[in-house]
Amino acid sequence: MRALLTRSIHRPSLGALSILTMWAALAASCVNGPAVMTEQAEARRLAAQLQVSFANANEAANRAVLADTDEASIAAAKESEDASTAAQDAVAQLEPRLRSLGYKDEISSLQRFTAKFDECRKLDGEILPLAVENTNLKAQRLSFGEAQDSADAFSKSVEAASAVARGADGELQASRAREAVVALQVLQARHIAEADNAAMDRMEQQMTGLERNARAALDRLRTLTGGKAGTDIEAATAALDRFLDVNRQIVQLSRRNTNVRSLALTLGRKRVVAAEAEDQLRSLNDVLASHAFQATR
Repeated sequence: MRALLTRSIHRPSLGALSILTMWAALAASCVNGPAVMTEQAEARRLAAQLQVSFANANEAANRAVLADTDEASIAAAKESEDASTAAQDAVAQLEPRLRSLGYKDEISSLQRFTAKFDECRKLDGEILPLAVENTNLKAQRLSFGEAQDSADAFSKSVEAASAVARGADGELQASRAREAVVALQVLQARHIAEADNAAMDRMEQQMTGLERNARAALDRLRTLTGGKAGTDIEAATAALDRFLDVNRQIVQLSRRNTNVRSLALTLGRKRVVAAEAEDQLRSLNDVLASHAFQATR
């Protein structure tokens, strides 16, 4: 009987074991609680940083496309690449923290974002090099600059030659020559803005015809002056040659269409994918914020 009583005194009851287990769990939670809260805070910080970096990358890429100088395009493209790298770094740090916290839904949101983010980066890899080339912008500057100067010089010389010819036919040929160059300038503007290759082909055929018209009118004017306006005709011919040379440069740049193509990509697929990625980031940040709210209750 004494031995039985002794064993009963030293053997813990089921109730005592339950109490000990509860206290052990509470102790563990007290130890791990701050660590979990720290992980949660770091996850929220990284998610917020990711959202800002992604937004900055998109905004800078848009500025690169819309910039009106090479320097501004290059600077904005570099900003976009740097912000995109920062976003990638945030993803790399955020995912393991979400896994350590056991946040399966948040991990799924991050993975969906990452898929869209990777597509955005691929699109930017095409958009940004096009944006910094600025071929349409350069073509436009040539059209408004050197081409316009040459057209003005041509018109002035033709006008002087027609005065020597002194006749209705002389004025008619001078008018035809000037009209051909003006029509070429109109086609330049349309060509620079055009995105369709077939349409550009048609414009270039028209340009070839207008060049023939201008030269034919100038030759007729030379004949009508009987050599008396040799200096003016030669000046007009030189001005026309300069204009047509610049026109060829404009067409080559316009054919590259880098501004038109980068803008089309930005307003098309990139805009859709970026919006989808932003939705995933907002969802991720909202859910992480709800964990913080629950932890403080």
